[in-house]
Amino acid sequence: MSRIVAGVAGGLTLASVPGDNTRPTTDRVKEALFSRLESYDVLAGARVLDLFAGSGALGVETASRGAAAVDLVESADKAAAVCRRNADLVNQKLGRKTATVHRMKAERFLDGLPAGRHWDLVLMDPPYPLGEDALTGVLGALSGFLADGAVVVVERSSRSPEPAWPEGLERFAVKKYGETQLWFAEPVLEPSAPGE
Repeated sequence: MSRIVAGVAGGLTLASVPGDNTRPTTDRVKEALFSRLESYDVLAGARVLDLFAGSGALGVETASRGAAAVDLVESADKAAAVCRRNADLVNQKLGRKTATVHRMKAERFLDGLPAGRHWDLVLMDPPYPLGEDALTGVLGALSGFLADGAVVVVERSSRSPEPAWPEGLERFAVKKYGETQLWFAEPVLEPSAPGE
């Protein structure tokens, strides 16, 4: 059973996705992740994207902790239904619609975005079977929609290789918690050529 760790909706019990097709982030990893994100000062007023959202636990946690808007993207029917239930619970507790669920594949969501859309924080917990090439493709599609100073967090198995970061995105930290590895990346501007 998952819960909101802190913020306005702290302590709220969240619904879990039935079956074993999703892999919820443990409370230990969630607490460590959000402690780090708060130290980066990226939560308050943030525009957040939770790709491969599962139950939406990470995204709605950001809403509880002061994010201004949270997009939760999940393609599996059962997971998207649970994600919507959790978003509704947190939105109700906040007294406003902060979290919005999009039931579609991450790639399709990113392909359909209008220019000028930017996120301050992106959380990605893709299913383990998602191949490294597919992950790189999603990261590449995402890189054009990041605000200056944005943080991208990729959660993978500690046995998975480091993601192949596309041009414009660079790892700045990595943390391992048992079977879980968190990769932290940020957008980087390419240096201008002399005389530009």
